[in-house]
Formats: sequence, C-alpha cells, structure tokens
Amino acid sequence: MPALRAEGLGKTYRGAAGEVIVFAGVGIAVHAGERVALTGESGVGKSTLLHLLGLLDEPTAGRVYYGENEVTRLDALGRAEARNREVGFVWQLNTLLPEFTALENVAMPLRIRGVGKHAAEQAASERLKEVGLETRMLHRAGELSGGEQQRVALARALVGEPRLLLADEPTGSLDERNGAMVMDLLEEVHSRRALATVYVTHNPAFAARAQRVLHLESGRLREVG
Repeated sequence: MPALRAEGLGKTYRGAAGEVIVFAGVGIAVHAGERVALTGESGVGKSTLLHLLGLLDEPTAGRVYYGENEVTRLDALGRAEARNREVGFVWQLNTLLPEFTALENVAMPLRIRGVGKHAAEQAASERLKEVGLETRMLHRAGELSGGEQQRVALARALVGEPRLLLADEPTGSLDERNGAMVMDLLEEVHSRRALATVYVTHNPAFAARAQRVLHLESGRLREVG
C-alpha cells in the first residue's frame, strides 16, 4: 500500500471574477522509499498540490490517504495531529525562528506534540548531528548561513520521525554548492529512513535525481520519462 495516495484531487478558488480551477482529477501514489520530483511552470499549482498532500489546505474535491487512512475526512484538529505525526516539511524559506537556537527550532514540533523539554532536545540534538551541525546547535538560527539554516530546517522536518517528507523548492534560495549539499542530505535521509518523499523543483538536474518525475501542466499531472 502506498504511504501517500491522492485520488481525484482538485482545487478551485472562488473570487469576485468567478472560479479559477488550479487543477482537477489529480491522482498520485508514493510508496515508502520512493522519491518523486514535482515539476512545472511557475504558477501552475505545484505548491498548492504539496499543501493539499501535507494537509495544510483542503481540496475542493478528492481524497488524500496516509497509508490506509483517509486524512481529508478529519476535522481541523485531526488534520493537525496527522500532519505533526506523519509529515516532515522543508520549504524554500526555512521559517526558522531567528531568535531561537538551532536546537530549540528543531525541538519545536515535538514540544507542540507534548513531548517534554529534555526528551525533545535530545531528539533534536540527534537530528542536528545527522545533518552535520553538531557544533552549531546552540547558535541562534539568525547567526547561521543560508545553507546551515536549511540543514536545520531538514533536521526539524525529521525530528518527529515522519513517514512522509514534502519539500517545496528546498534549494531555491541557495547557491549551487549549498543547493547540491542540501539535495545530497535529502537523498541520504530519504534512503536511510525509507521515506516517501515528494519535492518540488525547477532544477532539471535535481529533478533527474528522483526515481520518478511528475509534471503539472494545464491542471493535469503526468509522469515524465
């Protein structure tokens, strides 16, 4: 059974000018250990699709499943709990709290889950070591370089032991060297943990590193190559 599955997924926005259909009838299935790249022109709805898969937004139509569980039928609290438990997110803008240390930022999802401070920071410390930041964990996020901040964001995505990893242009704000380093880390942690990973990218070289490439165009999703 896929770790992540969507059926008939659609998103429509309604405004004063009428309806805008972003996409309709989208289906996707990603198994544990599979890495999928999502490509398409700017504005076609790649981030919107990722938000729906990660329960950050509600679809106009269709269903999303985590394993055998349909998560789109959950209420707001249930979706938040499923998101915190099942999904790790990495964004182009890392959304770290600059006045907090790297350790505190990474521990935050566990603290929100109700984990005690000591246990949360112990887990955060292990994740920071995993991304090569064991000597920087007590530095404030605002004191770190862009590449280091993105590694902190990756550690934060992993601290809750998710089954799914969703990344939206995780290298988009980085130079070529740091971008390649972050992609290497994404691949390493993906393989080590047998995650189901979906990442949005405009970089053809990074897309080619995925096992499958899905292209969103004109409201439809198709597999490339």
